[in-house]
Amino acid sequence: MSLSKIKSGLARINHASIYYEMAGKGMPFVMIHAGVADSRQWNNEFAYFSQYYRVLRYDLRGFGQSEPVDGEYNHLEDLRALLAHLEVNEPLIVMGCSMGGSLAMDLALTQPSRVRALIMVDSCPSGLDLDVPAPVKFEEAEKAYQAGNLDLLAEIETQIWFDGMDRTPAQVNQPMRKLAYDMDRRALSLQARGLGKRVPNTQTSTLERLPELDVPVLVIVGGHDTPYILAAGDYMLEKLPSARRVRMADAAHLPNMDHPGEFQRIVKAFLNEVAG
Repeated sequence: MSLSKIKSGLARINHASIYYEMAGKGMPFVMIHAGVADSRQWNNEFAYFSQYYRVLRYDLRGFGQSEPVDGEYNHLEDLRALLAHLEVNEPLIVMGCSMGGSLAMDLALTQPSRVRALIMVDSCPSGLDLDVPAPVKFEEAEKAYQAGNLDLLAEIETQIWFDGMDRTPAQVNQPMRKLAYDMDRRALSLQARGLGKRVPNTQTSTLERLPELDVPVLVIVGGHDTPYILAAGDYMLEKLPSARRVRMADAAHLPNMDHPGEFQRIVKAFLNEVAG
């Protein structure tokens, strides 16, 4: 893709500057990154899907190039304001990974006419609480956080979320692993500034409203993700009337970065069927 075809900038919305990139024509396709990443998570998907759709990716406030500021905020209001700023008014395809998926689902539940299809990548509904064991490395991450060792914390979180369960760092794509580490390290450095107070996206329970979600939903899970995320995938399949699930066996929490080609084929097949 030629850089001349990409529109990018900082949108001044809700007292913050939100970095975004847009490319392509046709139905809008919004990609929302995970809480250990930024919009670079979608490098391959942004290039691929902009051949078929008008793709928007952006850095959530406090990630990537969207720096935090003082004051209360929520990611859903930022997303709504960004779409208005960019005059994206048509029904959307929305794809989110992890925290980004929860945000995408919140948009679909609060403004159902705005969402044509929803793709949940290693994600869960907002507020979901499941009784599943946490990996031991979560304790290591907490110790690194308390010690203020952000380099170590980013490495442990990369082991948890990119390497995943039952894989070693040597078994994964090394350039992608480095990108995953760099994105997380950037997010940690911005969070360390202590600016801004995030509040819930909605005041009502998302879980109670899941049966209302009647748009096509694709749930993608990485086979090496945490027990919680795998259980969340089961939960959504049970509770969402129009959900289907695909498991990428050799992937963890950021499956599109593990195997971009496989991921793109899965998403493209779903969209060909439900969105045209």
